[in-house]
Amino acid sequence: MTVSTDHSASPVAALSSALPREYVHKSAHSEVLLTGWRTVAPDEYVVTAQWPRAHSFYTPDGGHHDPLLLAESVRQAIPLLSHVAYDVPFGHRQIWDTFSYSTNADALTVGSTPADISLHIRCSGISRRGRRLAGLTMHVTATRDGEFLGTAEAGFTNQPEAVYQRLRGRNADLDEVAARTIPLPPPLTPRRVGRDRFHDVVLSPTSSTRRAQLRADVNHPILFDHPVDHAPGMLLLEAVRQAAYRSAFPRRGVLTDMEIRFFRYAELTSACWIETLPNADEATAPDRHPVRVVARQNGEVIFAATAAIATATAVPLRMYAVR
Repeated sequence: MTVSTDHSASPVAALSSALPREYVHKSAHSEVLLTGWRTVAPDEYVVTAQWPRAHSFYTPDGGHHDPLLLAESVRQAIPLLSHVAYDVPFGHRQIWDTFSYSTNADALTVGSTPADISLHIRCSGISRRGRRLAGLTMHVTATRDGEFLGTAEAGFTNQPEAVYQRLRGRNADLDEVAARTIPLPPPLTPRRVGRDRFHDVVLSPTSSTRRAQLRADVNHPILFDHPVDHAPGMLLLEAVRQAAYRSAFPRRGVLTDMEIRFFRYAELTSACWIETLPNADEATAPDRHPVRVVARQNGEVIFAATAAIATATAVPLRMYAVR
């Protein structure tokens, strides 16, 4: 299977469609956001995407597209460019080291049609082991119909399946991981974390409002699109978002900024604790709520993140139980 390096050169370019799901490591065709790509210079590309007006998980909130659609679009661009631009074979694993995004909330407004997105991606820090890609960093500038939407940056390594299996050991065995996956703990109240359904809540309450347990529902059709041996990166980004919303409650808003550094895999076989603290390093404003979020598992730090919410109206406390 091949994908043209420049869809605009095709006589059927006007017939827009999503890219093959294999290139973005998705099982469900319906979850593919990317529609095309082209090379504009050495190690520089434009990837196009389309965001639906409504999504079963990345739902609009307050008339704004979910900013994690930008994160998911960049996530899909990681395997896409790895395969089509850097000759990475299928079966190799792209493993995040760092990820960040910052969005222009005004450009997230939901319109009368799906949002057409362009990701201008410049790759740096490209390293190889022999002829194989070992890793790189993507620097992304996103626009929507020519309007600045935001920026993102993703640093990742690339590992062949044999190396990945060796690194992960018994944790790479899907059957064994499935047998040892911990029971799903009860969820926080959905509106407390910016959600409408219990099914989409990824945090479980503890005795502290600043600490929660990660809920890794392996049957969730979006966050677990296919079987994996550890908590997916997008689940962890969602955990940061929900922890930030919980700390800002009852105020609501848009999670406009996030920066996260990954240190270890979040395993499905033991409890992972999500801790939230005010971000004292960032000046606060009445319409901005910055936080720090740290994940710990078995005494080790899994990731450390900072995030900021552009806050809006308060959620009426009488309408929802607070946990």
